[in-house]
Amino acid sequence: QVQLVESGGGLVQAGGSLRLSCAASGSIFSINTMAWYRQAPGKQRELVASISSGGSTNYADSVKGRFAISRDGAKNTVYLQMNSLKPEDTAIYYCFLSRVSGARYWGQGTQVTVSS
Repeated sequence: QVQLVESGGGLVQAGGSLRLSCAASGSIFSINTMAWYRQAPGKQRELVASISSGGSTNYADSVKGRFAISRDGAKNTVYLQMNSLKPEDTAIYYCFLSRVSGARYWGQGTQVTVSS
């Protein structure tokens, strides 16, 4: 099993920055992808950014140029640096991990609220 624990969420004014962290523990091997998803009230969960085991990154169009995903393999931690935040970025942000085997794991989520 894999446990994912997110931190770093909170309340910030529009234009501000936050850095989310997700620490993975447990059976950490054969990781394929780590990612951040978000879900706003009344909306479906959507991919924000992902990073592969090889370091390739992918971003939702809505966050390109503002958010950056990175990974510290030694600490089994993935980060999401969020700059120039907008009220529409308000959501619960979830950490995600997938293994080569296809197993998928989710964190419990951390709330990000951006005030206008």
